[in-house]
Amino acid sequence: MLTFDQIKILPKAAIHDHLDGGLRPQTVAELAVSEGYQNLPTNDPVKFAKWINDACDSGSLETYLETFQHTVGVMQSFESIERVAYECAVDHANDGVVYAEIRFAPELHQHKGLSLDEIVSAVVTGFARGEKDMAAAGKPIVMRTLLTAMRTAARSTEIAQLAIRWRNRGVVGFDIAGKEAGYPPSRHLDAFDEIHRANFHMTIHAGEAFGLPSIWEAVQVCGADRLGHGVRIIDDIKKLPDGTFELGELAHYVRDRRVPLELCPVSNVHTGAAKSIAEHPITILTKLGFRATVNTDNRLMSQTSMSNEMYLLHTQAGFTIEQLRWLTINGMKSAFIPFDQRLAIINDVVKPGYAKAIVEFS
Repeated sequence: MLTFDQIKILPKAAIHDHLDGGLRPQTVAELAVSEGYQNLPTNDPVKFAKWINDACDSGSLETYLETFQHTVGVMQSFESIERVAYECAVDHANDGVVYAEIRFAPELHQHKGLSLDEIVSAVVTGFARGEKDMAAAGKPIVMRTLLTAMRTAARSTEIAQLAIRWRNRGVVGFDIAGKEAGYPPSRHLDAFDEIHRANFHMTIHAGEAFGLPSIWEAVQVCGADRLGHGVRIIDDIKKLPDGTFELGELAHYVRDRRVPLELCPVSNVHTGAAKSIAEHPITILTKLGFRATVNTDNRLMSQTSMSNEMYLLHTQAGFTIEQLRWLTINGMKSAFIPFDQRLAIINDVVKPGYAKAIVEFS
């Protein structure tokens, strides 16, 4: 059995992580003062971390999402957004992450008059500063950004155009997020058309709380490159009496087309998308050869990290170091950076890192 410290040094790829879901509790408290945000349930960082974790561990996606009002509330200036982005890069690098795609919704950070471009610039600037400092510390990390539009709003085309405008300057794709029930991804076809016409990348939050219809629309109607969560694809897989599995047509399509699933085990348990880590569909999906990846979703809300996600999969779901390696390579294969860059990280960083660890830990 691997220890947490051993898992922490393994190379990791995080492709589903929300910037406003990963703030340090101390940073929230300090920014609340500098930003003049007065709605925190408590100004004590320790108590705030517990409050937000308790609120998120409710089994409800809607309740989970309500907690973001506080983190978004303290991210309304260029300086605060840049700081959060910088700390995100540092925290991931210190956790063994070598590549990360961090998503955020620019439209949520305009309460004090920042333009959309200023908001993206703040994030990209913070990530670049974090990359530089962590490279100097001997913990290199590549940080990239996904711009998210809220599926409950009507600004998705504007955000898609923003993402395209910032491509090759740190932004590598587009996403939609928010409440699934009642807000199907097909409401945002104009935005997806913008992305397709620009030969750009996109992922869609689907199959987290709603199920197969959301996944079907995301893949077949909207043309998503990846599925944000996609955990409910398990509903299209039947376990037969002899212990084998029978895939439905949608599950077959998702697996056979190698559509990446951005699975977030701890978050999925908190939102009720999975019963427990031990029973999380990632075990079956891995066994059946889906393009499964492991991610954090929201590190503050779920009190998690990439190391924690992997440690729980190892200790509670029986994942071996070889399977953790497979999940990491899947994450890199699914990244939105150019193929040669993905390949370089896989061959020069991930594979050697795991090969060394396997020898040392055996």
